[in-house]
Amino acid sequence: MLGRPPARAREQRWVVTADHCFGRIVLDHAVGGRWYDVLDRRRSPALTQLDDDRLAAAVGLAERIDAEGDPLLRELDRQSLAWRGKPAKAAPAPTA
Repeated sequence: MLGRPPARAREQRWVVTADHCFGRIVLDHAVGGRWYDVLDRRRSPALTQLDDDRLAAAVGLAERIDAEGDPLLRELDRQSLAWRGKPAKAAPAPTA
């Protein structure tokens, strides 16, 4: 589910490139907040703890990220970081 977007992200230099960050973003949005406040972080993989509705939401979001790319990922990452009290990453530099 999450294999293709991280590979594309590295190739196209998206804001997020690490597999675990994609997982954080997708899980956070599937549960509507910090995933580890809802799921047991000691039980791995966390995706196996999602009910059918949340799992469908996670898969759908991963597919949207793959289709829409960096602009959507930036928005989702910004919200995920806000749920953690962390600042958003800097906007990309304009290209000439």
